[in-house]
Amino acid sequence: MNARSQAARLLVQVVNEGQSLTAALNRHLPAVDVHQRPLVQELAYGSLRWYYPLAALLERLLKKPLKRRDADVSCLLLAGLYQLSHTGVPAHVAVNETVQASRELGKEWAAGLVNAVLRNYQRQAEQLATVIESSLEARYAHPEWLIRRLQADWPQDWESILHAGNQRPPLSLRVNRLQLDRAAWLELLGQRGIGAREHPHTTQGVLLDVPVPVTALPGFAGGMVSVQDGAAQLAAGLLDLRKGQRVLDACAAPGGKTAHILESEPGLASLTAVDIEAQRTLLIQDNLGRLGLAADVRTAAVNDPDSWWDGLPFDRILLDVPCSASGVIRRHPDIKLLRRPADISGLVARQAQLLEAVWPLLTAGGMLLYSTCSVLAEENEQQISRFLAACPEAADVMPEASWGRAVTHGRQVLPGEADMDGFYYACLRKVI
Repeated sequence: MNARSQAARLLVQVVNEGQSLTAALNRHLPAVDVHQRPLVQELAYGSLRWYYPLAALLERLLKKPLKRRDADVSCLLLAGLYQLSHTGVPAHVAVNETVQASRELGKEWAAGLVNAVLRNYQRQAEQLATVIESSLEARYAHPEWLIRRLQADWPQDWESILHAGNQRPPLSLRVNRLQLDRAAWLELLGQRGIGAREHPHTTQGVLLDVPVPVTALPGFAGGMVSVQDGAAQLAAGLLDLRKGQRVLDACAAPGGKTAHILESEPGLASLTAVDIEAQRTLLIQDNLGRLGLAADVRTAAVNDPDSWWDGLPFDRILLDVPCSASGVIRRHPDIKLLRRPADISGLVARQAQLLEAVWPLLTAGGMLLYSTCSVLAEENEQQISRFLAACPEAADVMPEASWGRAVTHGRQVLPGEADMDGFYYACLRKVI
């Protein structure tokens, strides 16, 4: 089975069944020939990244919509159009292989349709450009509801945010300072001919010039380095960690920030990492194990402290709440299709509930770091504003930093700034 038919099956799971691309890839890729996996991933990620303009083109090229039972053919056509419009795959290869893929899907009847649609696109590409320009969603390759939210929240920056969401993300890494420093690891990369540079706003961050498999990274298996975006690496520094502190990492999976906290201050009295899903806490354990680190990892509901808390207050709390993930769309383009406008109010309510639940666990004088990978004000500065108004013992501590931008409460990194994902941080000190 060729890569196009494999990609079409994956896309059906996301576009029509509402599954995340990560979950679909984890289930599907192990059965794909190792040599085909890169192309399957490229077609899946690319077709979702550019879903809205591709869908607009397909609607114009089809005489009538395909039936739901032929969703695999629709997704195959999206992948075919993506190859012709956004990749360097020779046109004759893209067309011929996509036609063959329709047969592999058991849709012999669709071979002629696939051939006609793709060849018509080749002939009419210039004229069809007007189809994209006439649609807001197609022009910016994002859902209209999100475009409108960004226009309201970021009137000067919304177009750059959307543009960043359509880019390929860099491979960003964090060097484990307990094993070696960043300069030494960059030297190891250079010895292997892997181009890289220091991340400007982090102490241990590295950006590769060209992404490579993690298996090609020196010392990865032994915990010398981890994959983590530069914006996510800011959390450990903002916590102002000290020896002897008790730290809570709430909503901790998959454990990247948990590990970075332990690498940053090995003299902590304790670190408790909590997440509600057993499968996700296993990821925390796996990440810590590779790095040779240990924490008290609990599978529990963060907002039910009686089920996991020992009653001793924490000096620092990292609360990385569930959010819209609107700041990491470049890494997870399926968010464009899976997130709905109605989701936001539920997420905001959940964030407020978590804030209220963990705040009493903080010692007097302690600090809570609230974090999201969102760029929506309702989840970020507006959330913190509501909490501060209701909690007189909480004080907003504005981080002093060269990254991102100060907002009413906290700091916001917009997607693409300094090659970082979109992240928000607010530091809250318990003053009573």
